[in-house]
Amino acid sequence: MSIKAYPLQFKAEMKERIWGGRALEGFGLELPPGAIGEGWMISDHPNGITRVENGPLKGLGLDQIREKYGCEWFGTRGSAAGNGRFPLLIKLLDCNDDLSVQVHPVDDYEGLPKGESGKTEMWYILEAKPGAKIIYGLKEHIDAQAMATAIEEDRIMDTLHEVSVKAGDAFYIPAGTVHALCSGVVVAEIQQNSDTTYRLYDYDRPGLDGKPRELHIKDSLQVIAYHDVGASRMDTSDLQAGHWLTIAESPYFHVEKGLIRDSEAANTSIESFIILMIAEGEGHLRWGDGELPARTGDCFLLPATLGRYELSGSLTVLRCSVPAS
Repeated sequence: MSIKAYPLQFKAEMKERIWGGRALEGFGLELPPGAIGEGWMISDHPNGITRVENGPLKGLGLDQIREKYGCEWFGTRGSAAGNGRFPLLIKLLDCNDDLSVQVHPVDDYEGLPKGESGKTEMWYILEAKPGAKIIYGLKEHIDAQAMATAIEEDRIMDTLHEVSVKAGDAFYIPAGTVHALCSGVVVAEIQQNSDTTYRLYDYDRPGLDGKPRELHIKDSLQVIAYHDVGASRMDTSDLQAGHWLTIAESPYFHVEKGLIRDSEAANTSIESFIILMIAEGEGHLRWGDGELPARTGDCFLLPATLGRYELSGSLTVLRCSVPAS
């Protein structure tokens, strides 16, 4: 039976983390007990497959939809991930404590686990407490030897660049960029569909099992980009309604921020699906003869074949697609 394209919503996969909290409840998510650090909103990764919550495909995992409809629904660019999976992983993160200092590999790193890609990502700061900060890159003149020496002498924090953050800031984090979210922020994350992280430092704290979490010093030193790879940040707070601002551009994703203050229509294309993340507000998503409420924390996967759609209400929206190579 042929299924007419419609926007898909998924039940988020929740991940307990030692640095997590309960803030994602404020984004409309139902949390299990515990310190929940990550909500995987749209995922086709073996470590957390999200399942459709609405419409004729309710109950199917994103992996099953990829297998049945991927070439048509994901678009000519969106169905071409090298590892065969849906190309992106969409998350909401609650950083109730500091995350580990970490780095992600590029696609061709020889130490990648089987089936994994590299991990380029971007962050959009949804909430930030006063004084909140992140670790974003290295200080000047830090090379592999300087980093190795700092790790050996237990002074890695001396090598890291700290940045103050506020709601509305956007960060592009190419693979190889040393980084860490710190306590007091809630973040929307758009990334390559990978779950490979190399930890450089974890504050000598125990994990959920009471034991120190594994560090990956050798891999980290090999994948760190000690030169400029295009990491960038942007203050988006001056954006005006009716305009779409590009806040992250990579070979893997194109992300825009828009403000809807009445209604605005657009169209999908046969080249890529569109992901809409509602960062703030309340309104509606309409298409053809269908309509869904759109509220803070909602994520929608719009098939490439959907065609015309309309957002209405008072909404802050992140819009993501796969760019031309």
